[in-house]
Amino acid sequence: MSLKQQLKDDLKVAMREKNIVKRDSIRAINTMIKQIEVDERKDLNDADVIKLIQKGIKQREESIAQYKEAGRDELVEKEQGQIDVFNEYMPKQLNDEELEAGLKEIIAAVNAQSMKDIGKVMGQATKKFAGVADGKRINEMTKKILG
Repeated sequence: MSLKQQLKDDLKVAMREKNIVKRDSIRAINTMIKQIEVDERKDLNDADVIKLIQKGIKQREESIAQYKEAGRDELVEKEQGQIDVFNEYMPKQLNDEELEAGLKEIIAAVNAQSMKDIGKVMGQATKKFAGVADGKRINEMTKKILG
């Protein structure tokens, strides 16, 4: 079953169960999908949908930081609820040990010696770990290993 079909099915269930947070979160994902499909006139596959969900999570994390500064706890709670639902549709994220092992393989493959070679490593790593590790985490771990 494709991710888009799963989202449709889960939306129906959330509506039946009157789960407002899940319903609204899935609708937000579907809106992002529809926007891209209409604008770019292409059908999104699961990898594209995962990228959109990652983007949505990142936007909501930024919103949470702003809401916390403004003392808007009810909005923080709402955004966090959406992040929790978004994460249900993400592939299992790599833990630090798995990420570090994968990065060491890439570093050896591209023969990276210092921080000057971080671009080579990041190019390979972002492709290899797409969807299972955040770019920020990959960058920080790469700097730690090369540094």
